[in-house]
Amino acid sequence: MRVLTRFLAAATDAAQFPATGLPEIAFLGRSNVGKSSVINSLVGTKLARTSSTPGRTRSINFFEIRWPGKPRPELIFTDLPGYGYAKISREISQEWPKFIEPYLHERTTLALCLALVDVNVPPQQSDRQLLQLLSASGREFLVVATKSDRLSNNQLNQAMRALAEGNPSARILPFSAKTGSGREELWKHIRQAAHQARPETEWPAPLD
Repeated sequence: MRVLTRFLAAATDAAQFPATGLPEIAFLGRSNVGKSSVINSLVGTKLARTSSTPGRTRSINFFEIRWPGKPRPELIFTDLPGYGYAKISREISQEWPKFIEPYLHERTTLALCLALVDVNVPPQQSDRQLLQLLSASGREFLVVATKSDRLSNNQLNQAMRALAEGNPSARILPFSAKTGSGREELWKHIRQAAHQARPETEWPAPLD
């Protein structure tokens, strides 16, 4: 079965964060890493906008996730602004203390951070800085290696080893929005994090 989704809010200031009380799953990564494609692959519909223009997302966008047959949403996906793209990156970095850092450091309902990296390119300094920030904050996070379908098995294994060597304590999952590879495993991590945040809730597999 497919999940049901609804856009909830766009926040460019901590005061605009919605008060949901639901477990939140944050999607972070450099511009053009494929955040929107990963989100859309997970929910089975075009929830987040994909664009060839890097840095299109300038706010934290909140989306409700609800299972069919359930009267209320059970989960929130948050799509954070991309980084690492020239002028846009500098503009966004100036805004981080205003709403992105408070979200990552202070949001009590944030259950899991998904740090997306493009497995086709060498690890970037901006990616390392993000993982260092998440580690220092004590947040639960998972590295999602996107666009894995573009590499052969041997190339993918080498790229995954390079990621692991640079981030020895991180959990890393290869993912392809195009083929769906890794989708079931990623949902497993999301459900585990949500269950830890709300153990009283039953978390079924949302996609068949």
